[in-house]
Amino acid sequence: MNITLSQKPLIALSLIVAPFYFSQNKAEEALKKFEENYPQEKIHLLLSKKNYVAGENLWFTSFVFDGYSPSTISTNVFVELYDQNKKQISKKIYPLINGKGSGSISLPADLKENVYYIRAYTTWMGNFSDDFNEITPITVYNPSSSEKLIKNTSAPWVATVSPESGTFIDGINTKFAVRLQSKGETPTNWNGFITEIQNPQTKLVAFKGLDQNTGSFSFTPIAGKKYQLTIEDDKGAKQIVTLPEVASSGLNLQVQSQSDAIKFVLKGKNINQNNKYKIIGTINNQLVYKANVSNISEKTYSIPTNQLVNGILNLTVFDESENIVAQRLCFVQPQSLKLKQPSLKAISLSLKPRDSNSFNINNDSSISSYLVSITDNESENPENENNLLSTLWLTGDLTSKIYNPAQYFSKNRNTDALDALLISEKWSRFNWQTIMSGTFPVIKYKPENFLSYKGKATKLGKPASEAEINLIFKMPDQGIKYNLIKTDKEGMFTLSGLIFEDSMAFSYQLNGEKTNKNSVQVYFQPAFSFLPLRSNLPFSNYTLVQRNSTDTIPIEIERAVANKSSQTSLREKETLIEEVKVKAQKKDLTKKLNNELSSPLFRSGNETIFDLVNENQSAQGSQNILQYLQGRVAGLQIQMQGGNYTATHRGGPMEFFLDEMRVDAGQISNISVSNIAMVKVIKGNFAGSFGGGNGAIAIYTRRGGTTGSVVDTTLPSNLTEIKLNGYDKEIPFNNGIYDEESARSVPEDKRSILYWNPYLESKPKEPTIVQWYNNDDAKNFRVMIIGFDENNDLLYYNEVLK
Repeated sequence: MNITLSQKPLIALSLIVAPFYFSQNKAEEALKKFEENYPQEKIHLLLSKKNYVAGENLWFTSFVFDGYSPSTISTNVFVELYDQNKKQISKKIYPLINGKGSGSISLPADLKENVYYIRAYTTWMGNFSDDFNEITPITVYNPSSSEKLIKNTSAPWVATVSPESGTFIDGINTKFAVRLQSKGETPTNWNGFITEIQNPQTKLVAFKGLDQNTGSFSFTPIAGKKYQLTIEDDKGAKQIVTLPEVASSGLNLQVQSQSDAIKFVLKGKNINQNNKYKIIGTINNQLVYKANVSNISEKTYSIPTNQLVNGILNLTVFDESENIVAQRLCFVQPQSLKLKQPSLKAISLSLKPRDSNSFNINNDSSISSYLVSITDNESENPENENNLLSTLWLTGDLTSKIYNPAQYFSKNRNTDALDALLISEKWSRFNWQTIMSGTFPVIKYKPENFLSYKGKATKLGKPASEAEINLIFKMPDQGIKYNLIKTDKEGMFTLSGLIFEDSMAFSYQLNGEKTNKNSVQVYFQPAFSFLPLRSNLPFSNYTLVQRNSTDTIPIEIERAVANKSSQTSLREKETLIEEVKVKAQKKDLTKKLNNELSSPLFRSGNETIFDLVNENQSAQGSQNILQYLQGRVAGLQIQMQGGNYTATHRGGPMEFFLDEMRVDAGQISNISVSNIAMVKVIKGNFAGSFGGGNGAIAIYTRRGGTTGSVVDTTLPSNLTEIKLNGYDKEIPFNNGIYDEESARSVPEDKRSILYWNPYLESKPKEPTIVQWYNNDDAKNFRVMIIGFDENNDLLYYNEVLK
């Protein structure tokens, strides 16, 4: 026997030399090409909660993996919302940083009660089957809908039966997996037994189902006899399934996944002892194990697991012609999941309504940020059915429906049930026969670099060939930025690596030439696109029935409806508080500006200040400052007489000052409004007056510093402005809901999401503090913490704090 092991990080063991080698290596060569050129991404969407009410906001964090590590292939994630009829309701695009992104969806208030679907994918995933898109069903309740959702417990179920490694051979004791499927819910309690078809009264083997997906049994068949499996649930529903025909010869692969090793045995019947076989083991489409076997002796072989990752191992047995004779999936070390755990310290919990709670995450310098979610544990946990672990290790690579896959990675997991499940599955990422024949996926979509746009420049209607173009961007809060690009012979160019939200305005100019603005045109087209959903939506476990006026609303939905009303009230209060804060802040800033610009001689208890630095931006549209002041101060009259401005207050003339020097009105009217920082209208006597008792208009110019130097942010008039669409803007989640005492006046607080932060920064030398506020009646808290260290090892915490 010859055993070779891959030198990749998955496993690194020694090479054992054997007396012969396989003459063909098509399988290995095809696998290497597939692994190197067709990496596979998968997505997990972690939702802020499980059930929603129409009109609520839905927050999510997307985790994109390349195999079992955060993906660096894609930098954008596309998220769409569909109804049952595959009609698209919403679509969003968000950036991915090291395989992680976050966003939000506002559910329309008029959504009818039903199950809806969130689809998430990357452009690179468009090169492969849509079956690997993340499609997450969400229940959206609406008490005003004429129909209501109920669990579908009456849908029929069907059973299939699969022999281990796909072979059923005379005289070889064989393990079978039984798999249940349904458009609704599969039964929790069910059992089965095996009989001969000719003798259905005699039970050969009986067993009980392991869970709502699988059951298993073993027995030894006899050639020439036919067998059937009878399955019955606790409601009396029954199904009979015929077992495969018993083969008189063949090879059977039997596998056990133990904590220290994957152990397997090859058993044969009526086969040529000179036959040679090749066994290939792959994890995540990578070769991790190879064995050449020349003698089927029922010897037990071992693949040590100490350097393997958790994941699905795909074992395939080939004959000398590289035909598949047996195949089996198993999970590596289901008994010991390799996960990091955070250390929580200084836990301070209170059960008082709306009180503050906190804990610290002990410093871990290898982790830069965490996702932290805290919910009232009375609400359903969105990670209960399919969580990050089950997507990463199971459902992300399999396309069949699995009921409650998260159970296989919980503390009380049933490893026998997981093994039975994998006997009934086939590896879905590639097909050996397909890739060995040289047929590989067609790569239609290349990975993008964040937001990319294709552009074309024309001059007088013809391509601006090999030209230099200045793109002038108006960046929010950053002023104007310039970007020089060069076109090719066809006038084409590409902008890539853009990261901005909403939209960004820019203008363009052909470099080195003064041309009419209409002679040069630049056209843009996104180099990224939303992809149509080619596959069908999955079946849901719910059905709609007519709503009656006497129906009671489920408590969780009742709470969500009440909370939506309270949150609307709270948002209105927050808006009002914010307006008051902004006004107060502007008052403070204006007071500071007045102190900096005006001397004590020009201060009065009877003054009106116009702050053009921090507010009153509308003044920029006035022809001059005197025109702007007209009608804005009680009793102030500004008139034009003989080409000159005059100002009077209550009929008496007012003086004019420019930076506290007396000037005439002509000098004031000629100053550009953009150069003015502050205007002060002083009524009556004041210390700086030259004897006039009717007051003055004092103009203060910008001088840098607080007032800001005058920067002309206008673009040349011969430039055309264009807008590019950017990433969708995520609705901010309010973790500091009661930071303002006035917010506590809302009538009731029934929030289920108490804290949501996809990017909580990890402190390098101190604990990371998590602080949140109670709702009105929380008794314990569901805490989720997720992060990746510098080696891409996963930290996963999903526990209840009491």
